[in-house]
Amino acid sequence: MSGSRYSSYNQGVKVARLHSWRVSTGQAIDIQRGLAARVSRDGEPGSLHFVAGVDISVNRALGTATAAVVVLRYPELMAVEVKKASGNLTLPYIPGLLSFRESPLILAACRMVSLTPDLVLVDGQGVAHPRRVGLASHLGLFLKIPTVGCAKSLLCGKYVVPGEEPGDYSEIVDNGETIGVALRTRAGVKPVYVSTGHLIGLEPAIYWVLECCRGYRLPEPTRLAHLAAGGNLKLEKDYGETRCRS
Repeated sequence: MSGSRYSSYNQGVKVARLHSWRVSTGQAIDIQRGLAARVSRDGEPGSLHFVAGVDISVNRALGTATAAVVVLRYPELMAVEVKKASGNLTLPYIPGLLSFRESPLILAACRMVSLTPDLVLVDGQGVAHPRRVGLASHLGLFLKIPTVGCAKSLLCGKYVVPGEEPGDYSEIVDNGETIGVALRTRAGVKPVYVSTGHLIGLEPAIYWVLECCRGYRLPEPTRLAHLAAGGNLKLEKDYGETRCRS
């Protein structure tokens, strides 16, 4: 990966300073309500060269966690960079406040990344959240990069079970508002729950999740991030490129 084509990507991921993480539950909810108005549900990535996936693995017994960011080159979806950050979790699990529990470690891992992705897929909710600012939206505001929430479970809203073919989906509706979709990514497995994170519309979000799938239920960026966070992703040099194996 050399030459001017990728020179603008070798600048690292910059993280904005929006608020403190040392807040009470009530303060966290107030912060979410304020941030929700700043989430952009429109747009899409321009020329996509790199896509990242983020996930976190929690050791509940010790109260610690490891966050992982995996950057993949598109369209090959070849992993080219993996960064991890480990530490203590300062907030217990509270439904609707997951981003306050997980974001500090995820952002710490993001700060280590040298390649700036054009799109970030997050194992968590975007606007499919009671206050419309889940983990993917929260991270998107900090990163100022288009983000998509691709969660394994539903947090709020209702939907009709989608068709069985990959690409079939049905809208998730909460209080009369469409907040995401239940998307079938593989026949015979449960759907994933896709929603806008930040700086991207719902239709482009659906498109890119499907575009990043490689025969698994989860799109490749978050699948590899899940493996990396759990210590189950290995990188090996092969013909001058970084390849991954699990």
